[in-house]
Amino acid sequence: MATKTATKTRSKAQAPAFSFDNAALVKKLLAAAPERSREVLISRFGLGTSAEQETLEEIGKRRGITRERVRQIEAAGLEAIRNNKAFAESQAAFTELSGYMHSLGGIIPENELLGGLASDAKARNRFRFLLVLGSTFFRERETDDFYARWHVDHATAKHVHGALERLYASLEDTSVLPEGELMDLFLEELKEVNAAYQTEAILKRWLSLSKTIACNPLAEWGRATCPAIRIKGIRDYAYLVIKRAGKPMHFSDVTKVIGEMFSKKAHVATTHNELIKDNRFVLVGRGLYALAEWGYTPGVVRDVIRNILKKQGPLTKERLMEEVKKTRYVKDNTVLVNLNDRRYFKRQKDGTYAIA
Repeated sequence: MATKTATKTRSKAQAPAFSFDNAALVKKLLAAAPERSREVLISRFGLGTSAEQETLEEIGKRRGITRERVRQIEAAGLEAIRNNKAFAESQAAFTELSGYMHSLGGIIPENELLGGLASDAKARNRFRFLLVLGSTFFRERETDDFYARWHVDHATAKHVHGALERLYASLEDTSVLPEGELMDLFLEELKEVNAAYQTEAILKRWLSLSKTIACNPLAEWGRATCPAIRIKGIRDYAYLVIKRAGKPMHFSDVTKVIGEMFSKKAHVATTHNELIKDNRFVLVGRGLYALAEWGYTPGVVRDVIRNILKKQGPLTKERLMEEVKKTRYVKDNTVLVNLNDRRYFKRQKDGTYAIA
């Protein structure tokens, strides 16, 4: 973890131990709504015998009224509850819920928040109802850049959204960063945010709000569209395996490591075929593949020799072997056989070799 990141905490929200019974609280609050509104609220939030949440259209069709009319009845029911004595008497519960959200960073992805509050669908529905009902909870809809999220602090939410947008803009299309470096960059964008929020768990939770920034299985971060982040198949897993190794690997070893590291079933022949077809990989020896980003260029040994001579001019046999072996795992004799092919190379009077 980067040195700037504060104390580590568990990134996954822990189910809180509230002093109130969420089922009893929801029942009490629903009783404060007019019967018609109560029935709509139960259907909309999945608060009845079934956890299924009905849409405005579904309720309207069943009741023979318009979608807009259902929305009005729902809004009236929520307002009736908020104006009832039962709501005022329940503020301690809403304060507890608000405190829990502050402990998670003040702004939390909806799925993580509800999943942390309860393990079963009915209980999650009850908590969602309480969030909608409470005056201190605000839901942001899903957009092209962000997932649906809830917050209890407008200022912090604004800063986090801005920081994520700036962080994305600073990343390159195809490069990735180690987690520590990414966290440091993120912290630089969060200078105006309360330092109490700057824990590893909260930073990762905030990063998970973004649809445009993501990490791969090796905890490398980058733009979600980056090939090294967007893992689609065997060739992408192979890329991560070879990159992590930091050196050329035989395709059979790549297959084995894919299974060990990612628990993905891969066949040797399939892996080999994927490596051949992807220009991110370069064959540098018998079954050995390296990454093109390391400076390896495609082609047979003859092509490698020709490129070296084009760049550096005539070279001795020994120097050529040295240069070839920087990009290919080959025997000396393989280089000599190619050099002696007069269709492509010639030996000059001074003993150096040049392109024929």
